[in-house]
Amino acid sequence: MIYRPDPREVVVEWELPPQSIMPVERGYKYVAARDAIDPVARPEREIKERYANLVARVALRTMHEILISTPASVVDAVTFYGYVSSIDPGTGQPARPLLLNVTAPRARFETFVLAALDPIVCLIDKLTALVSPNPYDLEPVRPLVNFDSLLAQFKFVAGADVIVGLDSRPDLLAMSPFEFETFVKQLFEAMGMKAWKTQDVKDDGVDAVAVSEAPVFGGLCVIQAKRSRYAVGIDVVRALAGTMEDKHATKGMVVTTSWVTKDGHAFATRHGRIEIIECDHLKYLCKEHLDLDVLISLPKPPPRRS
Repeated sequence: MIYRPDPREVVVEWELPPQSIMPVERGYKYVAARDAIDPVARPEREIKERYANLVARVALRTMHEILISTPASVVDAVTFYGYVSSIDPGTGQPARPLLLNVTAPRARFETFVLAALDPIVCLIDKLTALVSPNPYDLEPVRPLVNFDSLLAQFKFVAGADVIVGLDSRPDLLAMSPFEFETFVKQLFEAMGMKAWKTQDVKDDGVDAVAVSEAPVFGGLCVIQAKRSRYAVGIDVVRALAGTMEDKHATKGMVVTTSWVTKDGHAFATRHGRIEIIECDHLKYLCKEHLDLDVLISLPKPPPRRS
């Protein structure tokens, strides 16, 4: 656990319960023919759902305990990193995947009724947490700023030349597609919209949706998030146009870490309701709305447009 005085933030690294804590038996039954008691297996889906719920509850409870035990003048927010110790099945080596990363501002957290809410819905929809899509399977997420890098701020170095050439900014291309889509959702929320990430399966080509009541934007916006090192072609823009018609969306957005081809831009211009956010524009929005200086390590710079 560390304390960052400038934002009045407590950052905590927490060891989550292992998978083995979940009971695999739903109950027991007596078999008269054998005079024995046999276990009744719990369905695998139920085991996974209960574990995901447990992880979410541990995170909320931990942040709650920190906030109620500290004055608002000292702690204004809590950032939680939830890890679980395990063994990598591919190497047999110890592993410690990150399953949950969330920041809870005190003002928002104090409006929650913990005994009545759904912990997973609270984390994802209300706190825009980065949550593993499959916690029981130990599918990790990658935070924008990890716990070790925060600790490094408090360490002394022998000379300035040690860090020459290093770039500590989070690299958007290092994210998984799921993490990037979640990040884009959070960016749109920071821009003042209500946003949701769609399911990964059968998402109809939509990675997120956003709604704004602002008169200029208005209505439903469907978002296609492309974490790519190379050009995004016209086929992506055309597919988004088709999805907009199917979903009756007023606006479509292509958000990419790279750039959209010239014919893709031309199609978006002809369509009139599709906006494109590319590498440099995306970095600007991250700085403007998230106060986050990001890196996008493209193999070559995007083409200049006249």
